[in-house]
Amino acid sequence: MCDVEGIRRKFRALGPVMDERLTRLWAAAEAESMGRGGITVVSEVTGLDRNAIARGVREVQEIRRKPPTAPPGSQRVRRAGAGRPRLTKTDLTLLSDLDSLVEPTTRGDPESPLRWTCKSVVKVTDELKAMGHEISPSKVCELLKEQGYSLQAPRKTREGNQHPDRNAQFEHINAQVKAFARKNQPVVSIDTKKKELVGDFKNGGREWHTAGEPIPVRVHDFIDKQLGKAIPYGIYDLARNEGWVNVGVDHDTAEFAVASLGRWWRSMGKRAYPSANELMITADGGGSNSPRTRLWKRELQLFANESGLRITVCHYPPGTSKWNKIEHRLFCHITQNWRGRPLESLATIVSLIGATTTKSGLRVRASLDKHRYEKGIKLTDDDMAGVHIKPNRFHGEWNYRVEPAC
Repeated sequence: MCDVEGIRRKFRALGPVMDERLTRLWAAAEAESMGRGGITVVSEVTGLDRNAIARGVREVQEIRRKPPTAPPGSQRVRRAGAGRPRLTKTDLTLLSDLDSLVEPTTRGDPESPLRWTCKSVVKVTDELKAMGHEISPSKVCELLKEQGYSLQAPRKTREGNQHPDRNAQFEHINAQVKAFARKNQPVVSIDTKKKELVGDFKNGGREWHTAGEPIPVRVHDFIDKQLGKAIPYGIYDLARNEGWVNVGVDHDTAEFAVASLGRWWRSMGKRAYPSANELMITADGGGSNSPRTRLWKRELQLFANESGLRITVCHYPPGTSKWNKIEHRLFCHITQNWRGRPLESLATIVSLIGATTTKSGLRVRASLDKHRYEKGIKLTDDDMAGVHIKPNRFHGEWNYRVEPAC
């Protein structure tokens, strides 16, 4: 009587360290030692394909007739280029369609390398099949893991109350972005990065140096009044995966924010979209680009008048600033690029930002802005008379359009 349990124990022990060919030969040797019906038993116990075991039996017999002369481990398991091509190579739109299904419902910390989605693998598979893709749930799971998604349980970390229309606003933003993309009109995500002290201060992270020779920096992080601080304001182009960072030295005001937007348009945007007549902006609900700031809307009107663009603005709901695309598609990569390095000068900061790249093709340009931006500017109703704001029917305080003056 065959020792089925013994075969199972050996396969569990040896399986993780055997390659494809060695697994096949081992299974064939076990099947031969069992005699008639051995292939069936080994296949049922190990889960290996019967045809693969049968092929292994033929290889074992060939080895007996003509032992190999090459040293062990020097033979390839497969010939170069053999094997089934990856599905993503034969189905060129698979990854983009998968991302379009999952991205609108992506949750979790966007700066974390791990993301998770509320759609089940089976549901995503069904939707991909409806789009014309031949794919199984197991392959969808594999692709999701390769793209950085994972299954995670909820954790009690959220503070405060959520706005009841929070999810509806996310869906509204997603629909607007898709509409602009279909018209080949630019969509940008904007925000101010964390202000940085200029000088030989400690910067988080580590980089390679000779052992025992770390870069000396100051003990205390008190601002150097001569060097000051840097205020990086970013504009990220969602479609082109390009970023522009305007490095200011004065104050983070609404005037500075729109000036940064204008510098991006004149330096990058206008060249990338020569026929554009619209621009969509996604932004946080606070800071220098807050929808409650009159100066922000007045400056947007001036920019619209200068550029001739009809500007659509969508703000993220309260408490969701980390979901802004620029945070995890531009700013986090800048932080990684200059980790462990003291930002000793403004030139160093601009250079490090401009040298930021990623495997996905991110390109970044940076410029130093030495202009002064006054704080505390108050605008009267007369000052706002020339501002042409058209609120959207859905949460007009978050979604509105600025029309250029005729």
